[in-house]
Parts: sequence; C-alpha cells; structure tokens
Amino acid sequence: MRSDDAAGIVASRALLQRDVPAEDSVLILEAGHAPENRTGELRSFNPDVVLIIDAADLGEQPGTIQFIPAKSIDGMSASTHSLPLSMLARYLQLDINCVVAFLGIQPDSNEVGGRVSPEVFAAVHELVDELDTLIDRRER
Repeated sequence: MRSDDAAGIVASRALLQRDVPAEDSVLILEAGHAPENRTGELRSFNPDVVLIIDAADLGEQPGTIQFIPAKSIDGMSASTHSLPLSMLARYLQLDINCVVAFLGIQPDSNEVGGRVSPEVFAAVHELVDELDTLIDRRER
C-alpha cells in the first residue's frame, strides 16, 4: 500500500516462493503492518532467532540494507506498524526467550499507492538470495 514500505512483505513472499525447508529449522511469516498478530505462530515454533525485515529510514541511499541494533529501533522515524517494533521485540524476547534481529532496507518512497522502487526491489531480491543460501547451508 505504501510503495517501499512493502520491503518486508516482498522479502517474505519471495522466500516463501523458494524451496526453503519449512520443517523444524525455518519459519517464514508474512507479518504485514501488524506482526504482533503472528506471535502465536512464533510461540508454537519456538525459534532461537527471529529476523524482522522491514523498510527503515537509515539515512542512506535507497536499497541500502543494514542490521539495526535493537536499542536503535526506538529511535527510528515514524513506523507504519500498529505496535512499535521495539515493543514486539521485547515481548518476543521475554515470552519466547529468543534473539530478535532487525534488517532495515532504506526506502526511496513511502508514498501511498506507489510501487516498490527498482532500488528496493533489487535489494530485497539480493537479500532473499543471500538468506536462501544461508538457510540451505544450515540444512546440510
């Protein structure tokens, strides 16, 4: 709905289209604007690590991908999520006892009704390729 703000959704959909093993080691969720609504599935899966991929204003060129320290999530500019990601991370850490990591992708635009920019689309697919490779290595 908001152009590059869909970076996380595009990433999860692309991973779901891959032949990623969904047995006991990897769970991919498309969480949208209300990831807190998917915590039941996470609780049942009981992961050691939760990786949240989202558009984030990193002050960089569009399509830049960076890990964001959890302590920095509170200071991120306006989020389109119904619950701040910092609160979700704290909840997951306490409830599931997992590590929560954030990967931010610098948007070009969050214009309502716009399409994902070419820079963000390319960055998402580069990230998905890398995650797919890492998941494949872990499965061996």
